[in-house]
Amino acid sequence: MAQRAVWLISHEPGTPLCGTVRFSRRYPTVEKRARVFNGASYVPVPEDGPFLKALLFELRLLDDDKDFIESRDSCSRINKTSIYGLLIGGEELWPVVAFLKNDMIYACVPLVEQTLSPRPPLISVSGVSQGFEFLFGIQDFLYSGQKNDSELNTKLSQLPDLLLQACPFGTLLDANLQNSLDNTNFASVTQPQKQPAWKTGTYKGKPQVSISITEKVKSMQYDKQGIADTWQVVGTVTCKCDLEGIMPNVTISLSLPTNGSPLQDILVHPCVTSLDSAILTSSSIDAMDDSAFSGPYKFPFTPPLESFNLCFYTSQVPVPPILGFYQMKEEEVQLRITINLKLHESVKNNFEFCEAHIPFYNRGPITHLEYKTSFGQLEVFREKSLLIWIIGQKFPKSMEISLSGTVTFGAKSHEKQPFDPICTGETAYLKLHFRILDYTLTGCYADQHSVQVFASGKPKISAHEDTDGTERLGSHSLQMAELRVRYSSILALEPVHLTVCCLASHCYCVLKL
Repeated sequence: MAQRAVWLISHEPGTPLCGTVRFSRRYPTVEKRARVFNGASYVPVPEDGPFLKALLFELRLLDDDKDFIESRDSCSRINKTSIYGLLIGGEELWPVVAFLKNDMIYACVPLVEQTLSPRPPLISVSGVSQGFEFLFGIQDFLYSGQKNDSELNTKLSQLPDLLLQACPFGTLLDANLQNSLDNTNFASVTQPQKQPAWKTGTYKGKPQVSISITEKVKSMQYDKQGIADTWQVVGTVTCKCDLEGIMPNVTISLSLPTNGSPLQDILVHPCVTSLDSAILTSSSIDAMDDSAFSGPYKFPFTPPLESFNLCFYTSQVPVPPILGFYQMKEEEVQLRITINLKLHESVKNNFEFCEAHIPFYNRGPITHLEYKTSFGQLEVFREKSLLIWIIGQKFPKSMEISLSGTVTFGAKSHEKQPFDPICTGETAYLKLHFRILDYTLTGCYADQHSVQVFASGKPKISAHEDTDGTERLGSHSLQMAELRVRYSSILALEPVHLTVCCLASHCYCVLKL
């Protein structure tokens, strides 16, 4: 007997969605068992949004649910058991245990340890009775002695820790959550809190929460068959919480768009008080499948005074943002260069700036240049042996641009000309700088409305996003890329210098911080 997932949903008539998910927990280990037991009839547990809509529809709690719908309202569908089948994405999720009490909907999905086609009798599904016991236990905990919304919010914030003891890995051990509460020694809200040793002071002033998301995408592209292109996003979520009180509690949720690439290899700061097991089990080493957890990723924590890294993660985006080709041919004292750049169609075509730097090491000054570009302008820094291709704020409608030409150099001077022991002969690179405002590469974002703060005063939550990028293309069609995504302009980002080296068929990179 086990539960695949559990939800607490507040019924809010008159709002756009008519409800809000106040708490949810999924058990990926139980989900894998369901996939095995159910076989071809397996239906995965949906995300919170589709589940909320389908459940409110089935319970007839949507504001516009006034018409008769035969598939739901006919006499053959009279429900006396509080067990439903939800139609989500053309498939029916069954069984779903759900009931409404005190404007709160309690719902869970029990594990059925057999195939669902044909549908087995309820008496044979032992997880259903356990699901009712589980939900009634949560209901008793939330409303025993509860007098106002503040106490309800406090108890909701305690649920993640309580369920780790009362229902580990989806298996109910104790339906009396108050017992688990006593065992975890939660500090009573009526007792004065002690200043922890790791927190040297308290904040006094206007409360506010700032979130910064920084992403770097490292990619390598080879113009050779048999060598696979690789790229991966590495992200950091940084927070600064200016909140009064000794031990304020904050919960931040990271969300992804539909069909977004799941976050993996998540590492969290020690101040995080609890974490869904689905977040910890998502790894880039394992092969991706449809059951991979794709959020929302909830992080409850007690913040320190200073700015800190809430978590680190990786993500495998479908393609690099800009695809490129850089070719160089040496002809006596001249170099013939060809550069092709293509912006991927999924990337927002609206840059604050975008330019390509084309350095030439171990050569003399540029004495003559003949070139042809399909887009943008080219600036020449003769003494620095550097070309800067200013692409501007948008790629053309074709999303493709090119630059070709011949460069002639004068006598080499070791004192003035740039020198590099690696970039000799036809080994060189192109470095692409760009920034995209109001856009993130993975689509990962922290919704302001999903940030929960349990502290005195209503905080100001700031969220701003943009993408800074630096890409390098080797002259042997090697691409190394790093992008930065930033929420909130409060935190400054340190520059990162990436040196790309390409020797014959062997390529490597050196990252300098």
